[in-house]
Amino acid sequence: MSDIKGPVTRDDIESKLREIKEDVDTTTGAAKPYLGVAITVAAVVVVGLVYFLGRRKGTKTSTVVEVRRV
Repeated sequence: MSDIKGPVTRDDIESKLREIKEDVDTTTGAAKPYLGVAITVAAVVVVGLVYFLGRRKGTKTSTVVEVRRV
């Protein structure tokens, strides 16, 4: 634990929160490039899925029109 004896002061809390914030900022900075790639891949997958499902739905319910000459 810690060697602090006595009550916890506001300065103690602020210093600990700054320390935690630095750790979080470091981790977040390292993860940002991967997050951008993951969002891009997810967007491409969603657009492709919607496209193929839309094509299937269109061919499934499309009307066939026959033209005959008399």
